Amino acid sequence: MNLHMHFITGLDMLYQSTKKLTQVLEAERDSEKFQPLPFHYVEISRLLFDYAREDIQDVYMVRSLIEDIKDVRFHKIGTGLEIISRERTYALRLKNLSAMEANIVRPFVTRALETFYKLSSPEMIQESDHLSNRQPQVTNRGPRRQLKDR
Repeated sequence: MNLHMHFITGLDMLYQSTKKLTQVLEAERDSEKFQPLPFHYVEISRLLFDYAREDIQDVYMVRSLIEDIKDVRFHKIGTGLEIISRERTYALRLKNLSAMEANIVRPFVTRALETFYKLSSPEMIQESDHLSNRQPQVTNRGPRRQLKDR
């Protein structure tokens, strides 16, 4: 789906009644899973609030609902990150994350999964210990040549 289609989807979401956004918010609160939203819903809503606010009915309520949805989703992300930091995890499935949410969790999740992988592989630990205890070795490259002065 191209950016224009994401924008149209975002328009549809914001033009729909506050009832629809309230349903999305309630579903986010009631479920551990992320509800399907446009991939760029945060960015699209920001653009629409900045440049097309007069076209949105009940703009303050819509903005409040979107902020609440975003807050609930961020809380889910935080809870999920706490769980992975306590448990041994080999893979992670994050379905229905938005672009901004994915970019926020990417660095932490990447480092956490690398750490878990290293901890679960004894040979990786031994290899990294061996490499860290080893002194750098100077290789003999033969006699050095004298550089000419300019």
